[in-house]
Amino acid sequence: MPKAILTLNAGSSSIKFALYEYGISAQRLISHGAIDGIGTAPAFTARAPDDTVLDSYRWATGTQLNHEDLLKPLLAWVTSHLGEESLAAVGHRIVHGGSRFHRPVRIDDAVLAELEKLVPLAPLHQPHNLAAVKAIAGLRPNLLQVACFDTGFHHDMPPVATRLALPRTYTEEGVRRYGFHGLSYEYLIGRLRELAPVLATGRVIAAHLGNGASLCAMRNGCSVDTTMGFTALDGLVMGTRCGSIDPGALLYLQQAHGLSAADVEHMLYEQSGLLGVSGISNDMRVLEASKDPHAREAIELFVFRIVREIGALASSLGGLDALVFSAGIGEHMASIRAAVCERLAWLGIECDAAANARHETLISTSHSQVHVCVIATDEEAMIAAHTAHAMRDVATPLETTA
Repeated sequence: MPKAILTLNAGSSSIKFALYEYGISAQRLISHGAIDGIGTAPAFTARAPDDTVLDSYRWATGTQLNHEDLLKPLLAWVTSHLGEESLAAVGHRIVHGGSRFHRPVRIDDAVLAELEKLVPLAPLHQPHNLAAVKAIAGLRPNLLQVACFDTGFHHDMPPVATRLALPRTYTEEGVRRYGFHGLSYEYLIGRLRELAPVLATGRVIAAHLGNGASLCAMRNGCSVDTTMGFTALDGLVMGTRCGSIDPGALLYLQQAHGLSAADVEHMLYEQSGLLGVSGISNDMRVLEASKDPHAREAIELFVFRIVREIGALASSLGGLDALVFSAGIGEHMASIRAAVCERLAWLGIECDAAANARHETLISTSHSQVHVCVIATDEEAMIAAHTAHAMRDVATPLETTA
């Protein structure tokens, strides 16, 4: 009987999923979708690979449902949609693997307990990731579950790129730079190897620009530096996250304004970034359409910080051969790409305006000293590939449910 893989990316307000047919060498996408509006107005949407809506329904506004409540109907839909196939495994995006977990791993009680210990390192992400794992275990206890880590790709960065200049006792307990968006960067370098094998072995900076945003410097396909650090707050300005900030500013806010640690956390994760600077929205499309000068200030800061960090990462690489734009803003907003490239002319970057406007894969001119590409990322495909690999590594026969 053919088998299928379900991938889950569980957050506080949504659960993104994708369903793949399991293959020995490749996984074929069957469907994808999300459960959005968790805690407010939950809604389920499933789509075909071409984005045609296959099924959708809504719960009543204000319905309070936990992950198990939501995943039960999702698993029921998966079972009905698979027909003759059977669900063989679930692959999860787990934001933090800490120092120990840097490769995908089969989840058992011992692994789950270790991942629970990492919650303080990613308090707004890890609990929701693990809630989905626990919910699946409760609903389908014999189903193989695989953890795929967003920090894993950066695990082998040079030690100097991971250190924070704090007393060593904190380093020994895991306070260091980890980096995130690793599943996206792993996928992007794989695609670049397919599109331009020689280029992929060179000095590459990938820009994952979405509501969460970061950059990764790669040499020969490996991460050597990245903008996110101990948490996913570091680095670039994001939708609602501040990016790099003087820690003295946080001390001032606590001392002068009486903000608690919880207040500061909420501000940094939920009220800052594009939303905080503009006072309008965290959505770049809304800001682009706005005539409010604060919207323009937010966009300018977003671009300024990207350009500044690219300069820093280029120094980590000793030069630059390729710049890759990806994720929601990077893939779809030609104006942001053009603004970044214009400010990077000193690196020898020259953007082809027409190619950029058409969102072509190669948007640099033939005279540009740096290749500039636009590549769609696919974290779900990366999770499915890792889960398939784990399935092949399982020595005992898989226990599946139809």
